[in-house]
Amino acid sequence: MDRRGFLIRSGGIVVGFSLLPAVMAQSQPAALPGSLQSNRMLDGWLRINADGTVTVFTGKVELGQGILTALAQIAADELDVNYGRITMVSADTSRSPNEGMTAGSQSVEQSGTALHYAAAEARDILLQTASSRLGVAAEQLSVSDGTISGGGAKTTYWELAQDTDLRREASGRVKPKPPARRNVIGKAIARRDIPKKVRGEPAYVQDLRLPEMVFGRVVRPPSRRATLEIIDEAAVSAMPGVVALVRDGNFLAVAAEREEQAIKAAEKIRALAKWREVADLPPNGSALYEQLQKLPSKDSVISAKAGVSVSAGATSIEAVYTRPYQCHASIGPSCAIAQFKEGKLTVWTHSQGVFPLREHLAKLTGIAQSEIVAVHVDGSGCYGHNGADDVAGDAALLARATGGRPVKLQWMREDEFGWEPYGSPMVIKMAGRLDAGRIVDWRHDIWSHPHSTRPGGAGTNLLAGADLAKPQYLGYPVNSPQPSGAADRNAVPLYDFPNQQVVLHYLPEMPLRTSALRTLGAYANVFALESFMDELAVAAAVDPVEFRLRHMKDARARAVIEAAVQRADWRPGAKGDGARGRGFAFAKYKNLAAYVAVVADIEIDRRSGELSVKRVVAVVDAGLIINPDGVKNQIEGGVIQSTSWTLKESLRYDRQKVLTRSWSEYPILTFPEVPAVDIVLLDRPDEKSLGTGEGSQGPTVAAIANAVAHATGRRARDLPFTPEKLKLLLA
Repeated sequence: MDRRGFLIRSGGIVVGFSLLPAVMAQSQPAALPGSLQSNRMLDGWLRINADGTVTVFTGKVELGQGILTALAQIAADELDVNYGRITMVSADTSRSPNEGMTAGSQSVEQSGTALHYAAAEARDILLQTASSRLGVAAEQLSVSDGTISGGGAKTTYWELAQDTDLRREASGRVKPKPPARRNVIGKAIARRDIPKKVRGEPAYVQDLRLPEMVFGRVVRPPSRRATLEIIDEAAVSAMPGVVALVRDGNFLAVAAEREEQAIKAAEKIRALAKWREVADLPPNGSALYEQLQKLPSKDSVISAKAGVSVSAGATSIEAVYTRPYQCHASIGPSCAIAQFKEGKLTVWTHSQGVFPLREHLAKLTGIAQSEIVAVHVDGSGCYGHNGADDVAGDAALLARATGGRPVKLQWMREDEFGWEPYGSPMVIKMAGRLDAGRIVDWRHDIWSHPHSTRPGGAGTNLLAGADLAKPQYLGYPVNSPQPSGAADRNAVPLYDFPNQQVVLHYLPEMPLRTSALRTLGAYANVFALESFMDELAVAAAVDPVEFRLRHMKDARARAVIEAAVQRADWRPGAKGDGARGRGFAFAKYKNLAAYVAVVADIEIDRRSGELSVKRVVAVVDAGLIINPDGVKNQIEGGVIQSTSWTLKESLRYDRQKVLTRSWSEYPILTFPEVPAVDIVLLDRPDEKSLGTGEGSQGPTVAAIANAVAHATGRRARDLPFTPEKLKLLLA
């Protein structure tokens, strides 16, 4: 066939090409700010209602960080409507934009930025519509609480709602308000989620009740790689109130009419089940840290600098810091409600990522994603990857056996401690060299298991998947790259050193499943980095604050450091008295988010080893602050949580099973032990907002460690600082 014949038979060919790549690039959608980039439709973010309200949609969820309040403030300000008119719809796979996970202290940066631009553009569209209706130029119109006026005429958003089409892509060309015109942003507006929680009203997924709902419990194996050999299913099914019993391989779950009946049935299953167990968990204590350094690792240099040669006379210092397995220790054990009806699965969950969860529920159950809806409901405890996603998987598997009735599956306390993904243990080796009072060489080595095995990506990443007769294993975990990082988060110093090397020894194999605990690796890395800065300052005979400023060029970091020592009345050269001391530490979370400097005052009983943190001063630069009260809550909560981790928290286990099953085996900070916290905010309204939710944990642990060294002259490097460890240290 010749060319002409081919064209006739094929109906023609269109061939396009260009020698100008820039022209082709112009045809691509313009980059949009924040989460608008992946959720480009304006009506996916907000809706103007004829009843005088505005509905705002977000893919981020309330975890106690006040995000729904802050986002409502942004929308109210950009739209020029009263804050009380805003109704928030949080993450719901059938209604909200897909913003992935609520994690990494990025909600204001991602969702907040998107709402700034979406609301600003919606306001502009409403003004253009009003201009056409009123016959007044848009530039001559003004807005007050949704009422548009100008040229002697007026209308309202609510009257224009039917004529205003927000079903269009955002352009990103309408800029948000300048700081001087903001009325709601920057105000300490009360959190909208708090009243119900304070009054004890139904507020959590644990409180949710649906018509015809039954109650479920899951029975996990007694240890990690145990295999179920015998279970008398008939005896359990015959118990009063039992609606369904599900056994699939090693997965066992039961549903009953009443909750106490489900609990009794689960206890019966534990009594009847026979398991084959193996003892293959890692050693504990110092032997664990020795083993971590010997395991096969994927090594990578994440930061390297070789600027100047180091003289032979430079002083060398080395130190090793350790962190144990730690729990989320959520006050309310994880819970979910699932209903499988007419081929569709609906799950009510306190997952931090309903869209990734939906994807993995589809893998777990074989139900198409299009037939699954995941709806976020607040949970009583989270901040990281606890059991929220796993219990949703358990509930989904059980719901298929309850005849269309919704099932509420609540983990017990021993389930939460025994099976949640833990914060990874870590070993951090530091080495540095000093010359003429300055650091001339810096080395930071990290050994760590993964810090994220959340739903998302390959595998199933739901706990029940590995127990099924046809197991669905976790995806191969990878470490998030810098600059955010995961195991190596905050390992790259913000200080300026002429020579440095930061190396991650990543340990992907997990004898105990590990995942995202608040701050990921930053808590341990800042502990090591800022403790070592103090050790080097002592060796250089320089005040630790002055020593840091010698190596810090970032003007905003310097301002935070200087404000903290001024607020705390830091006295260079002051000596500890053996029982009382104070310490300083600084970090910029992820080197991308909020700047936080902390001064901690501690007291230690040298005979008992009891350590108490009396006062913490924290100074914060979070750029534009949406809600100052919310920022203070986050920083104070981070200080308290970090103090608890630092003084008390460590998982107990033997070579066969986890032994931590109750609060008696996992003590946390009590109310009388909470330090006084003094917070100063350095508001920078012309700067972008920076995440604060995980900003204070790292500086707090390091400030406490430095205060112990200041008080006693002994350096604590092995977390947590329990009385037993401190007595040995001070002996």
